[in-house]
Amino acid sequence: MSVNEYEASVVIKSGAELLLSASSDPRSDEGYAGVKANMAAALELMAQALENFEAGVSGPNRSTGWVQDLRRVADDLGEK
Repeated sequence: MSVNEYEASVVIKSGAELLLSASSDPRSDEGYAGVKANMAAALELMAQALENFEAGVSGPNRSTGWVQDLRRVADDLGEK
């Protein structure tokens, strides 16, 4: 499957909206631990993507702090 960065970002946004909706009535057999693990992995991948985008942009890099924050939250979610 090949998509561009904008299309991929729409998928992420849609997934977040679905997760928000599902969280109001949780019914998964996987439980919260599985949700946290998936969210941690997704946040780490988003941090990597943000780093990739910033590497191609000249000028001040505001996203460095955001990347660190995403990784911090991913680490916290991933802790058992």
